[in-house]
Amino acid sequence: MPVTLNRNSPVMLVLAQQSDLDDLAAIRIEAMRESLERVGRFDPVRARERFISGFEARNTRYIEVSGEKVGFVVVRHHPNEFLLDHLYVRPSAQGSGIGSAVLAQIFKEADVAALPIKVGALKESASNRFYTRHGFQFIESSEFDNYYVRQNVPAACPVC
Repeated sequence: MPVTLNRNSPVMLVLAQQSDLDDLAAIRIEAMRESLERVGRFDPVRARERFISGFEARNTRYIEVSGEKVGFVVVRHHPNEFLLDHLYVRPSAQGSGIGSAVLAQIFKEADVAALPIKVGALKESASNRFYTRHGFQFIESSEFDNYYVRQNVPAACPVC
């Protein structure tokens, strides 16, 4: 059943715990399945191992709507950039503005830090359109992925 966004169901980002690893890996596999099948690269064991190998709870937040965990986001803070390493929304909740609401929050954080955000997307994934629609600019591609950057937007200076 799709999640419906309204004023009474805000999108919340909640810090994940180390004990959430299995649930997070399952969300990743569910969200990536269609895109990976389209390019002939769906392997749930590999997808799980790849996620687990780089998991750091401190960078991971669940996406909750009406108390339901509908996805997660991983943002790694580097000295010169934010790396949007993962943004997954369960297929049943996609298309309802959840990803846009999450990006709006990440944009605010990056703009306060005055840092750009980099992200990669599987070449055949709809996420490429999602990121460009939200202001990310294509910078390069590899065999399987496209990479994008969104420059920070300086906050208006109240005393300038």
